[in-house]
Amino acid sequence: MQLKETQHIEFKPGFNNDVIETLVAFANTKGGKVFIGVDNNGKPIKNFTIGKESIQNWINEIKTKTQQQIIPDWEIVKMQNVDVVTFSIQEYPIKPVSCRGKYFKRVNNSNHLLSVTEVVNMHLQTLNVSWDAYPDTGHSLDDISFEKVQNAIEIQKSNHLTINESPLPFLLKNDLIRDEKPVNAALLMFKNKESVETTIELGRFKTPIAILDTSRTQSDIITQVNQVLDFVRKHINVEIIITGEPQNIQKWQYPYEAIREIVLNMIIHRDYRLPYDSIVKIFDNKIEFYNPGKLPESMDIDDLFSGNYKSTPRNRKVADFFKNLGWIEKYGSGIGRIRAYFKEAKLPEPEFRLISEGFQVTVFLPENAAKKTTRKTTQKTTRKTTREILQAIKQKPEITRSELSEIVGISEDGIKWNLANLKTRGVIERIGADKGGYWKIIK
Repeated sequence: MQLKETQHIEFKPGFNNDVIETLVAFANTKGGKVFIGVDNNGKPIKNFTIGKESIQNWINEIKTKTQQQIIPDWEIVKMQNVDVVTFSIQEYPIKPVSCRGKYFKRVNNSNHLLSVTEVVNMHLQTLNVSWDAYPDTGHSLDDISFEKVQNAIEIQKSNHLTINESPLPFLLKNDLIRDEKPVNAALLMFKNKESVETTIELGRFKTPIAILDTSRTQSDIITQVNQVLDFVRKHINVEIIITGEPQNIQKWQYPYEAIREIVLNMIIHRDYRLPYDSIVKIFDNKIEFYNPGKLPESMDIDDLFSGNYKSTPRNRKVADFFKNLGWIEKYGSGIGRIRAYFKEAKLPEPEFRLISEGFQVTVFLPENAAKKTTRKTTQKTTRKTTREILQAIKQKPEITRSELSEIVGISEDGIKWNLANLKTRGVIERIGADKGGYWKIIK
């Protein structure tokens, strides 16, 4: 049978640095075999010769140019009656392996340089730890809010967990302090000040460029769960169903448990090392949840749908703590539950996409439902915004868009859109120039 290059097979006409790079790529993935003395088409090179000391010299060169040092198995085999050399290497237990300071992985039938993030992830996976378990050397315990730690303890106690420790011993017991430094998970969950590392941008959009409302959270990630959910609830409709019982039923446009699951996944599995923000965009007919951080190398979208994968939380400390809070059930089952909630609600299937350096989930309303609810949602938001804008203008006619943005709590683009709408409706008019003029309420 004619061999061809695959994820596990490579042909080389002779021994050189490319052979070593390929062996490194195999060691960093699933192993493989290099045929030396074979052209790219899988045909042996007739004039290829194997010197008496060649193979041992090649192995020595492989050892000296790799770190961790690898030593492949070798064999002389016949292909079409011509002797060729094979070097075989298995997946190396301690990764990543490098060749002259460069790291490679095998993708299909070629070698690819690993990015810095991939090198770090591969190393952490080898050690069976995650980034959030490492101490943050740039911060100290003074950056931790022990009040927030105590609040988390009380939540865990409400889930029937026995906790007798005060905040500091609790952090130590849960390995959230190492070498007298808070680990990254502790900073994410209990930081006492806002910081850009956890930024989530929130927006309500009429169109992709028309913004009705914006917000931003840079809090600790436990607080952010409710902050994001509050913003979503603010901008979607809810139906009150009268049951005749003391407690009526709230039915949201989107299945609320599914939205909550998406928000939790977004916050727990975000790659906080990347210099990008999480983003939530709410439109009339859909909501987009974007999160920095790719899927693990061994997983794709089809695996998520089938459930045929081993759950590997990016932030294992965070995921484990959220589980103790009772906020997630078990690792790896979130996608299935989200799809089930939308199916039960007879809503369109959510869309899961890999985008650039991140992952995006989009949920949709049926076309007819979106048309029915758009007017109610817009009216509800616009009425509240209109009242606040008019009240501010009444108190200070010369008020600027920037000042209105601060008072009303939406972006300047949102203020601009609302002012234009009020002018068109004849509610207000502008007297004088943009600078030095003022607003007049007509009706």
